[in-house]
Amino acid sequence: RHYLTNFMPLIKSAKKKARQALTHFDRNQATRTKVKTYMKKVLTLQKGKPEEAQKLLQMAYSVIDTACKKHILHPNNAARKKSRLARTVAGLSK
Repeated sequence: RHYLTNFMPLIKSAKKKARQALTHFDRNQATRTKVKTYMKKVLTLQKGKPEEAQKLLQMAYSVIDTACKKHILHPNNAARKKSRLARTVAGLSK
């Protein structure tokens, strides 16, 4: 499935940790994908739709904050993404 399938741990605790890592990877991947999806939606908006942009911006903020709270994104990374989205939406409304 990914990098953990390339080796077989010998110690019982290492086997469990490998299983946990796969589970965490899948769970985190869903959140990362959602962040990318909402960012792309906001960044590809057309001019002249400020209401839709604001609505999508709030949804994107929520998804990014959730990823940050779950320690999937670093706080500075989340802040940078939110700043980039805010600049984009501000440019659309001009």
